[in-house]
Amino acid sequence: MAADDWLLTARERGNPRWRMPAWCSGNAVTPLVNGATYFDRLVDEVGSLRAGDHLFFTDWRGDADQRLRTDGPTVGELFGAAARRGVIVKGLMWRSHSDELAYSEQENRRLGDEVDDAGGEVLLDQRIRRAGSHHQKLVVLRRPADPDRDVAFVGGIDLCHSRRDDAAHEGDPQALPMSPPYGAHPPWHDVQLEVHGPAVGMLDEVFRERWDDPQPLDLRTPIARLRDALRDAEQTAGPLPARPADPAPAGSAVVQVLRTYPAIRPGYPFAPDGERSVARGYTKALGRARRLVYLQDQYLWSPHIARLLAAALRRSPELHLVVIVPRHSDVDGRFSLPPNQVGRWEALRVCRAAASDRVHVFDLENHHGTPVYGHAKVAVVDDVWAAAGSANLNRRSWSHDSELTVAVLDDTLDGRDPTHPADHGDPARRFARALRLRLMREHLDRAGDDDVDDGDDLCDPMEAVLALDRAATALDAWHRAGRIGPRPPGRLRHHRPERLRWYTRLWAVPVYRLVYDPDGRTWGDRLRRRW
Repeated sequence: MAADDWLLTARERGNPRWRMPAWCSGNAVTPLVNGATYFDRLVDEVGSLRAGDHLFFTDWRGDADQRLRTDGPTVGELFGAAARRGVIVKGLMWRSHSDELAYSEQENRRLGDEVDDAGGEVLLDQRIRRAGSHHQKLVVLRRPADPDRDVAFVGGIDLCHSRRDDAAHEGDPQALPMSPPYGAHPPWHDVQLEVHGPAVGMLDEVFRERWDDPQPLDLRTPIARLRDALRDAEQTAGPLPARPADPAPAGSAVVQVLRTYPAIRPGYPFAPDGERSVARGYTKALGRARRLVYLQDQYLWSPHIARLLAAALRRSPELHLVVIVPRHSDVDGRFSLPPNQVGRWEALRVCRAAASDRVHVFDLENHHGTPVYGHAKVAVVDDVWAAAGSANLNRRSWSHDSELTVAVLDDTLDGRDPTHPADHGDPARRFARALRLRLMREHLDRAGDDDVDDGDDLCDPMEAVLALDRAATALDAWHRAGRIGPRPPGRLRHHRPERLRWYTRLWAVPVYRLVYDPDGRTWGDRLRRRW
């Protein structure tokens, strides 16, 4: 199997300004499931940085007071202490919108101020489309004197409140308000990837391209620029240190960096017409799907993406689609909730019209019956190709906001049966299968070592689907019976989205399309229906 059977070639990426290799081999990639796991590793790695090392980060939201362990440190303390030790700390936070609109401008600014006061440099970046956001979640740690210890963290976990949850899903003590069914401390499920090897250099370059963009940080909101000038906030980027050489090979994984940048004017120097390699990477991988597509996503609510899934189901009569989504939207309100609901209902309708008996949609709850908010953005196709990052399965993430996802094609084969789960001859890969089993086992309340349990029935795609369905059916029945007797194992429930009344859809559909799921492509690409 050639890598370009699954991964985008440089030409397929569609961005002539892409300066890096199409992909790189020799990487070690480890999934960090749930925020507490990620934050613990982040504290260890940042705490070991020395003077002259690099700490670069991008994020959608950051809370300076978010504790990374029960007894600290906080994000601000960890990054500030690194800067005071002489670590070169640079950050790009989305400027965001006002807290009065339920966004995080003040929090992002506070984190920036705390790091700046310690000797680092954090910029509030609004070089994005109107009503768009910088959604990339990346931390890159470089050690020029010891490059074999370089590491990058990329995925769906923000450095903010509500994210420090673990597999028990009791929620983060420092919680953000959400829709009432999630309670005072919303349970939160998420995934970040830890990357070692040459791909760290590619992720370093992703940060550097944004940092070195010569356009003003906030072209479209002059009032915000004036406010920054009055408070003497950083408005121009200082110089970065020279980029170290890429780390030596550290493992067997081929890594491809996938991004979304919208088409804006003036354009990005590194993507003048935008870049939609997240969309193109998913499209190519889904085109090879034969037995099982496993998805976890916060916002599966775009008919555009649903049509790709439906086409795969029609093309391959043995293909099953498993999707895990949040039970409820994160917002609740007479005017904010329906646009969130209508997109998912339409997307699932499109998929089920293609193969209703092969589409399996679940949501999660903890052992108390409280819904778990699934924020992870993960895909595994036929236990061969896997991806995780910041991009959701909607048009906004595939075209309008900035996003960052890593696709992994492991050179190490998985020897457990079935060794060739699909009919195109591609053997199962260790990373993709281990990631899927790690997530399924958590959802099924199963213990086990993903790397040594040869007899696991979840390796077989059809057996895995049946195991998920049986667990959800048992838990649904227990709830219907009044929760009498022992609770069945697992956290899965069958997802049943509410169908909105026609008069609600009348206004919710256009609001959803224009505000919640906008299109960031050029008009030419829209007319050609091309990502």
